[in-house]
Amino acid sequence: MGKIFAIANQKGGVGKTTTCVNLAASLAHMRQRVLLVDCDAQGNATTGSGLDKAQISTTIANVLFKDKSVENEAIKSEIGQYFVLPANSNLAAAEIDLLDMPRREYQLRDRLRALIDQLDYVLIDCPPSLNLLTINALVAADGIIIPMQCEYYALEGLTSLLQTYERVKQLNTELIIEGLLLTMYDVRNSLTCDVTEQVKQHFGDKVYKTVIPRNVRLAEAPSYGVPALVYDRHSRGAVAYLALAEEIIHRHNPAAGMATIQYG
Repeated sequence: MGKIFAIANQKGGVGKTTTCVNLAASLAHMRQRVLLVDCDAQGNATTGSGLDKAQISTTIANVLFKDKSVENEAIKSEIGQYFVLPANSNLAAAEIDLLDMPRREYQLRDRLRALIDQLDYVLIDCPPSLNLLTINALVAADGIIIPMQCEYYALEGLTSLLQTYERVKQLNTELIIEGLLLTMYDVRNSLTCDVTEQVKQHFGDKVYKTVIPRNVRLAEAPSYGVPALVYDRHSRGAVAYLALAEEIIHRHNPAAGMATIQYG
């Protein structure tokens, strides 16, 4: 059975969508069956996967509110070689629509669980706020991957997310913190080292060994609508996300070993 991970942080600008798109592309590159679910009305994960959010008619909104199946609404990203359940501005009214639905917190979970046996990984790009879409993503997930910058305010944002996590555990008792990912990492910055040490002291081996560096090519890739692996596969950012994908696969299948992971 595949794993469902919500990529979440209530603080914006921490590399959440960047992580979702590039991790999806890296896992797909390793011959994993991947679905990226865009739960943000801004649709950045959709455009970052090479899809035109203004032109698509198949979206997550149709799945949630028009009883369309995920299989029929998901689109193959030919650039990234994974499937995308896209989002666009049609999702903006979702909060109001969800309020009146029965089992409103479980709508996404019910739809994703129906096809999880057909996938290895589902990655959900969450909005940078606590709303019903975020709650739906966390209730649907097996675990949360938390991207965070190594700065003081990121620690404050992490505290808020952990409070949300404890509340959502009442709806999804099996939800775990899958891992914390340090992004925009600059080893030359003393604050980076200080925050890293604090996070590791508190979360131990929940902190991924892989860190995502500050990297110009990684920052440029979204403007071309492609993952960094496609834009410049030899860039430090692309290499880091490949390493993260390997680490995640190895965590859930330690017997396989890094050397046996297949690449596309």
